[in-house]
Order: sequence, then C-alpha cells, then structure tokens
Amino acid sequence: MSADELTCAAGTAAVLCLADSRFPGGGHAHSGGLEEAVARGLVTDVPTLASFLRARLRTVGALAAAVAAVAATAARTGRERDWWRELDVEVDARTPSPAQRETSRAQGRGMARAGRLAWPSPVLDDLLAAIPRPHHPVALGALAGIGGAPPRHAALAAAYLSVSGPASACVRLLGLDPFRVNAVVADLSALIGRISATAAGTCDRPPAELPAPSAPALDLFAETHDRTHRLEVRLFAG
Repeated sequence: MSADELTCAAGTAAVLCLADSRFPGGGHAHSGGLEEAVARGLVTDVPTLASFLRARLRTVGALAAAVAAVAATAARTGRERDWWRELDVEVDARTPSPAQRETSRAQGRGMARAGRLAWPSPVLDDLLAAIPRPHHPVALGALAGIGGAPPRHAALAAAYLSVSGPASACVRLLGLDPFRVNAVVADLSALIGRISATAAGTCDRPPAELPAPSAPALDLFAETHDRTHRLEVRLFAG
C-alpha cells in the first residue's frame, strides 16, 4: 500500500471515529431542536421525524458540512490564527440563535478536548489558542483534516451527525422503533452524499463566502427550549 493510500485509510478511520456516537464529544446531550419539536407536537411518529430530519439536513446540516469542509482544508494546508478567528466570526453570523451558538460551542469544545488526546497536533493547538471554544463543525473539520481526511469526508461526517443525533434523541423521547428510525437515517444517505459533495466544492473559499442556509424555525425552537430548560427539567440540553 502506498503512502497516499495509507493516509487516505487513516483519514477514513478518523472520520468514522468522529461520526461514531460513542466518541466523547458531548453530542448525546443535545437533540438538535428535536425535543422542542416533540414538545410542540410537530414530531409525533416516524413520518414526521423523517420530515424534520430532511429539513434539518438541508439547512443546519448543509452549513455544518460546508464549515467542516473548509476547516479540514485549513487543517491540512495550515492557516494562521487570524484565519481561524475569521471562520469563527462567520459561523457566528450564520447562527443567529444565541442558544444554538452555545450548543455548537459546547459540543465543539468537547470534541476538541477528546480530539486533542486522539490526534495531538500543533494545528489544533493554534486553533484552540485562537478559539478556545470552537463551533462544533469547526472542531470536527479540523480534527478530520488533522487525521488525514479530505474535505468531502469531513463534510460527510458533519452532515451525518446533523441527523443521527436528533434521530437517536427521538428514540428516547417518543419510544419509536429504533430499527425504523435508523431506516429513516439510511434513507437520507443520497441527500447526505449530495450535500457533502456540494460542501466540498466550497472548501477553498474564504470564510465570508461560505453558504448561509437558514432555518428560522430551528432558531426559535432553540431559544424556546433554552428558556424552558432553565425553568423545568428537560431530557436534553439543546
């Protein structure tokens, strides 16, 4: 096996680790807006879950995929700390909900903390020196790139995680059949692939030119969930 093939294999393994629900990045504590959607009666069964996940993938998932792709490229090619700060500002601008920003940063910090032990790198040190609490797709993409993964694979992991987390949460919230829930996620495979390919096509753009898909309903869900979570016990933090 050539050096390039070994690097590719290592990168694929790194992405599989990052997308694994057992990776200690803190994703298990967040529902991606699903808990609030359930509380409002908008997600009640497998068909409504499928609609929720598809909409989330096309908006939040598409943004996360683009950010992860550009972060993976930066990690592989090397960027100054100011560039990481610029990326952070642009992700903030594309995340209007303060509650969603906090959730993203909490997960990003957890992922970076675990990744620092798994893939120690001066690139990650520079990123965390510039942004101590990076957004989740920034940390995910950077770790994927450090591990040797190409931008498309980083985007694939980000897009997948945008739906796998809420899907898992739905099993706990509504007691749905986990086999049928996982079938919903599998049915999104083609869309995940298309979104990842599109995201990879933007990986060489400056942060200010990244796509900016919006999901106003999810923003409102996040803010409502955050206020409610402060007053009563909820199963998920976000």
